[in-house]
Amino acid sequence: MALADLKNLPGQMQQAAKSASVTLTQRFLRLISGFFVALVLALITQELTQSGTLILLFLTTLLMLIVYRLLRSLSILQIFIFDVICILIAVSLRMYIMLAP
Repeated sequence: MALADLKNLPGQMQQAAKSASVTLTQRFLRLISGFFVALVLALITQELTQSGTLILLFLTTLLMLIVYRLLRSLSILQIFIFDVICILIAVSLRMYIMLAP
C-alpha cells in the first residue's frame, strides 16, 4: 500500500503545484483589478466632494475590498473579461470627456 502511494506522489505534487499557482494568480488578478477600479472610483468621488487624501485612501481600500470580494467566484478568464470591459468603459468615458464641449 505504501509503495502505491509513492508512485502517485509526483502526480499529486504536480496537481498541488498547479492548484496553488492558479489560486495565487486568481488572487493577484482580483487584487490588481480591484485596486484600479477602486482607485478610479475613489478619485471621482474625491473630485466631486473636494475631500482630502485620507478619504481617498479610505475609499480606495474600501472599494478594493468590495471588488475583491465580488470577483471571488469568477475564474481567471472571467476576471480577464471583466478587466477588458472595464478598460472599454474607461476608454469610452475618456473619449466622451475629450469630445464634450
